Amino acid sequence: MTTKLISSTLLIIIGLSLCASLPASERWGFFGHRRINRLAVFTLPLEMIGFYKKNIEYVTEHAVDPDKRRYATKHEAVRHYIDIDKWGKYPFHEVPRDWMDALAKYTDIYVVNSRGDTLRIAGEGCTEIAEDRWQYKAGQKVNATPPTVKAYRDFFFQSVQPRYYDDEWPMPCDTLTALFGLPPGTCASAFAVDRFSEHGILPYHLLVMQRRLTEAFRQGSTSAVLRLSAEIGHYIGDATVPLHTTENYNGQLTNQTGIHAFWESRLPELFADKEYDFLVGKADYIRNPKDFYWNLVLESHAMLDSVLAVEKDLSRLFPQDRQYCYEERLDVLVRTQCEEYAAAYHTRLDGQVEKRMRDAVHAIGSAWFTAWVDAGQPDLSKFGTDRLAQKEKEEKEAIEAGLQKKEKKGREHE
Repeated sequence: MTTKLISSTLLIIIGLSLCASLPASERWGFFGHRRINRLAVFTLPLEMIGFYKKNIEYVTEHAVDPDKRRYATKHEAVRHYIDIDKWGKYPFHEVPRDWMDALAKYTDIYVVNSRGDTLRIAGEGCTEIAEDRWQYKAGQKVNATPPTVKAYRDFFFQSVQPRYYDDEWPMPCDTLTALFGLPPGTCASAFAVDRFSEHGILPYHLLVMQRRLTEAFRQGSTSAVLRLSAEIGHYIGDATVPLHTTENYNGQLTNQTGIHAFWESRLPELFADKEYDFLVGKADYIRNPKDFYWNLVLESHAMLDSVLAVEKDLSRLFPQDRQYCYEERLDVLVRTQCEEYAAAYHTRLDGQVEKRMRDAVHAIGSAWFTAWVDAGQPDLSKFGTDRLAQKEKEEKEAIEAGLQKKEKKGREHE
């Protein structure tokens, strides 16, 4: 789905309305995304830094656009995380790194016969699309001939993937009958159900954003370059957070509800300006973006055990009245982790949050640099900001129309 440029005025309006209902920890969680986008500018080479410094306020403020858009489209939320432990054990070889293969593996395809019986003929347990043969293990009894992997991939690419943004995925019976060798009358109707996306698509979406940014540089579109630069920065920031890689995303499965904002928001707010070193060096060219983004996710997930275990241990040592305190924020009294408790957690994590913020800064700069190089290193001195305000104005009505309440894929924001 095409992402839209949100005007600064509209963002303020949306942001204020959302802040009225979101926990304070989420409102202030914007701090980290804005900070790492801003710092990423200073990793860029001379040929790029002038353009980005001229537009540094834009890439800083619009770093939080994707979070605000979660409430405008049902397809946005799943781009911010991947519950990778839903699918197996580290390093999760069970999960295809190619988007179409992953979607094909975990998309169920059903046929409904003339009697109204529903039979599953493809999906998890039925296929291993990345292997050189078809593994057919359908639970229902149906006379079918497993197709070749190539034939199924071709079918999926042509008939299923194009429907990804549709509300329903009806499938062509004639094609399925020929593909699976179904007996006459087996397929009166057919449909597919996506079982994958609700558990997050973050590393796959990062590749999409990388391609879009490259194309924006190639086309010489100032507005698109700035918008996509700001937004890919947000998703990269999400990929560096361990709790964006797990089903236990907010500690809800281990009686640690609230740990997401504690790690991602409270600690950076308290310690980033005082203690963190953000001199991360120059941006690097990313030779294999797919591996690069998957490594970001896997590195984050490898830290998950310590994120949870350290807080669990501290919660036993600190009495409840020393874990949570009340602070006044924006004239509102909010409950949050006490500074003493946060300091103890921060110390026991031994620089983990700082490291991931540094990793995010460097990765964002490298993503921008790579897109520019892959686009042929266009002369950014010829790019301007004059078209940006007009573009925002043109798209304001479309964004406002999209803010109607809709069914959403995935979960609410942590």
